Amino acid sequence: MISSAVWIARGASARNPAKYSVDDSELERVSAYTGLHLDEARAQLEHAQKLAAGGADGGDDDDDAWDDDDQEEGNEEEGDEDEDEDEDEEMGDAEDEDKKKAKKAAKEAAAAAAKTKKPEDPNDLSKYNLDDYDNEQSNPISLGPFSNMRGLAYYQNNDEDPYITLKGADAAAEDDEEEREELEVLPEDNLVICAKTEDEISQLEAYLYAESDENLFVHHDLLLPSFPLCLEWLDYTPAGPQSSTPADQNDEVKPKRKVAGSLGSYIAVGTMDPEIEIWDMDVVEGLFPDVILGRRDLTEGLNAPLGTGKKKRKQSQPRIANATHHVDAVLSLSWNRTARNLLASASADHTVKLWDLSRTPISSSADEPGGMTGSEAIRSFNLHDDKVQCVAWNTSGSALHGGAPSSGLVSVLLTGGYDRTLRVLDSRAPDAAVSARVGADVEAVRWNPWRENEFYVSLENGIVQAFDARTLSTSKPKASAPPTTSIFTLAAHDGGCTSLDISPHIPGCMVTGGMDKRVKIWNLEGLEDAQAASGKPSSVSLTLGRDLDAGKIFTVAFSPDTPLTFAAGGSQGVLRIFDALSNAGVRKTFHDRLAKYAAGAAAAAAIKKERDGVIKMADEDFSDDDEDEEPASEAARAFAESKDEAMEE
Repeated sequence: MISSAVWIARGASARNPAKYSVDDSELERVSAYTGLHLDEARAQLEHAQKLAAGGADGGDDDDDAWDDDDQEEGNEEEGDEDEDEDEDEEMGDAEDEDKKKAKKAAKEAAAAAAKTKKPEDPNDLSKYNLDDYDNEQSNPISLGPFSNMRGLAYYQNNDEDPYITLKGADAAAEDDEEEREELEVLPEDNLVICAKTEDEISQLEAYLYAESDENLFVHHDLLLPSFPLCLEWLDYTPAGPQSSTPADQNDEVKPKRKVAGSLGSYIAVGTMDPEIEIWDMDVVEGLFPDVILGRRDLTEGLNAPLGTGKKKRKQSQPRIANATHHVDAVLSLSWNRTARNLLASASADHTVKLWDLSRTPISSSADEPGGMTGSEAIRSFNLHDDKVQCVAWNTSGSALHGGAPSSGLVSVLLTGGYDRTLRVLDSRAPDAAVSARVGADVEAVRWNPWRENEFYVSLENGIVQAFDARTLSTSKPKASAPPTTSIFTLAAHDGGCTSLDISPHIPGCMVTGGMDKRVKIWNLEGLEDAQAASGKPSSVSLTLGRDLDAGKIFTVAFSPDTPLTFAAGGSQGVLRIFDALSNAGVRKTFHDRLAKYAAGAAAAAAIKKERDGVIKMADEDFSDDDEDEEPASEAARAFAESKDEAMEE
């Protein structure tokens, strides 16, 4: 299944990704995050190898290095006590041993007698010495099967063979060039990063989408340690642990260590674990994240049983929320595109936390064995009484200001939780937060890029609502309070509406995805005038609904570069790219707005013909018989079941 998907805009990725390389500085960095002492592990490995070699030779030279004198003395004392207490048992064992020896001697005598009386077997082939048939005689002149071929020319290596034109380094260079071309990301290409779980294996899959020839394929992937729940792209290089072993900055093959704050292409991943992993998407074959936000040294024991009793073994350690790190799954992430060093996270521990990516991770006490490096949050907000499902920095009105919100809104956060409340707060003054109550658990939230202070929310009952933050109350609503009045209410899906997105290119265009396996494009009339005052749209109508053969939809996202193109993923674990301009009804509905806000797209739409519009992987082998199968992963099943239970409620 695909639980989340995000786009990487054209030109944001490195044209030629580097390969992950393990050197001393990288080993030191991994050791800092994992708490593994590589020097001690290497020394133990060497001792084990010496011990194994000594055992094969019959020597015991290295035994003293591994003996524990105190333990030996204790074992000797225990042995003396056992001898006094079990003397009778040892005598019985001695008698049994004598009987066994007598039986063994009788069997050997019988076998010897049988051999002397055994007649010669006519089928005995021992005289032909077939046991040594495969043992070749050492003959340096013999050429094996080519020994009878006259004039055979052979060479010690390929460099001496005139018929091999690619010599040594040239062949390796050509292979490297071919691999480089295969991994090349052209300026007109997009990457779509998906959080995918299949057969108990979770990974990040980076799909390359070439719009010109409608080509979609997996560019590279990265393994994840836990079931992924959310993704967020950022271009800010986070600060990593300080290293005493500098990387070789002159090595053109190994990836160079980037300076904190420099431009890059990174994906932050929230999983079932309390930590947030940040991966460099300009590095392929990566084995370990660049940065881990959280305190793994304090949370790694949370899944351990509460005790050894029958009941306590089924209970885990209590998860007590704190101000420095999450203690439960990370459900949502949001990166601040103006204050680029800030990342917000929402968790199942009922808290929202802010992380400063420019801060160097801290290390636990050097005196502690297995000390780890971790990062702590700079702020923590207790806004909800249940799991916090969504968090989003304010990007309202960004389409009116060149992609950035108004200066007074960059510090504003929107959150939504399973307590059926929405909170809007300034992160600098969280006590002045405003609230709204909805009729079901929150699934997704989005700020409207065409109107300031306006946001949309999708719910588990299939409803989509719009709110204006300026009209909300500062008092937190009670659980028994009725839902807050919204700008409009839309029954979008029969089941839960798991995701939604608003087009950054065309005002009044929204896409939703739901548990009914459909994606829908909505036309919000009356919002096409971007300068108009906020208010209720004159009408909200369905423009197109499609089943993309992706199963239950868990994520939809508009392309940052191409109007009316979006990605979708769901329970079937396949990515779908849909070009809605391939549909005549969509072209007709949004034609005027395309001409006004995206002239290039309007010209392209004018020459497009009616077609399917769904872009799949070229080598996709998808069977309709498996469409209703449950996800194989236990975590994936739990994720899907939670959605189904929400629908039933």
